[in-house]
Amino acid sequence: MSSITSRTYPPGFVRQVREQIARVIETSSAHDVPSICRRYGIGDGEVSEAFAGKFKYVNRRLQELGNDQVIEVAQAVSQDEGDPEIGRLLDSIQARPSSPSSGIQPTRRAYYSERNGIGPAGGKLELAALITLFKSEYTRLEQAGYFAEHFGFWCVDEPDRIEGTLGADLNARMLFSLNKADLWPIDRQCAAYSEDDLFSVIEYLFDHVTKPIRGTLHSHADCGMHWETFTQPKGQEEFRTTMNVLLDRYGDGWELSSSGEIMERAPTGTEGLLATSLPHGDSNIQGRVQSAITKFRKRQSTADDRRDAVRDLADTLEYLRPQFQGVVTKKDEGDLFNIANNFGIRHHNAQQKTEYDTSIWLSWMFYFYLATIHAVVRFIEKAGHKIA
Repeated sequence: MSSITSRTYPPGFVRQVREQIARVIETSSAHDVPSICRRYGIGDGEVSEAFAGKFKYVNRRLQELGNDQVIEVAQAVSQDEGDPEIGRLLDSIQARPSSPSSGIQPTRRAYYSERNGIGPAGGKLELAALITLFKSEYTRLEQAGYFAEHFGFWCVDEPDRIEGTLGADLNARMLFSLNKADLWPIDRQCAAYSEDDLFSVIEYLFDHVTKPIRGTLHSHADCGMHWETFTQPKGQEEFRTTMNVLLDRYGDGWELSSSGEIMERAPTGTEGLLATSLPHGDSNIQGRVQSAITKFRKRQSTADDRRDAVRDLADTLEYLRPQFQGVVTKKDEGDLFNIANNFGIRHHNAQQKTEYDTSIWLSWMFYFYLATIHAVVRFIEKAGHKIA
């Protein structure tokens, strides 16, 4: 049976949790214990075995689960039964940091060759290496049931793959969504992926990854878990974390956004700026700023796209101008627009400066204006002015 272990626990902790779960369930009738266990994904068995010992029945099946799966069962039992001891045990690990023990680590040490930029890609991943690592992580997650809800899964008792929500012809479904054939099965086809293929498939997987929560253990021939209950937010969070460790090292650096789009990695120090919402509900400002961010950071953005994004931010400042008059000095107000007005961004005239390195200056202007919008909005609100 496959499982993902994403935390480490104090010695003996998981054993205590298993035993407390068994104590809670053994208070039920022996007739009901097998069905209760099935509901929590603990395993299956006969009523006669439960009559021989309810605690032993439950504890033995819990020992077949990975540590994180035991904790997930404990959370479900605690929520359903309100057992204070399980609650106490779970509370005791809330402050402990996550420490993945399988798969790609969320944080990693850079070793000598990478620190010194030694190697054919200067310490960065080339496409072939990125695909190799992607395949490893996809396989790990697939075996752990993270794609079972949508893609289905294999069972030793069935000749064909058990269908998920996407049906039997997954190649056709991917062709429909990604406009390219022969992307499925991913683990066999990915070696031939182009960069466009790989990035598209990663985004597609983000839309279809769900973390398994509860299911039934099929013990025949070590088949494993048949998952029945899933959660998408946790699945997407874990998938995104894993993919971003890989994407960060590829080329100039990329990242999978919280909305599931692969974008240019934000410069160091600006990550919080991109993730922070503007502190007001003006849809005109919110929509234009978010549109500018997407336009600027999308993977295939051109110099014109980026110039448009900077222009959108400058126009947003213009929209805010009546509100921050009196909040900043007249000179500071003029300086805010000097860059956009004189560097071929907003208005066009012969005096404008256009002979500059767009790859550097457009990026600087974009983040300058984005930070300025955040600052201006906060100045306006601090001064008690209403944003129209």
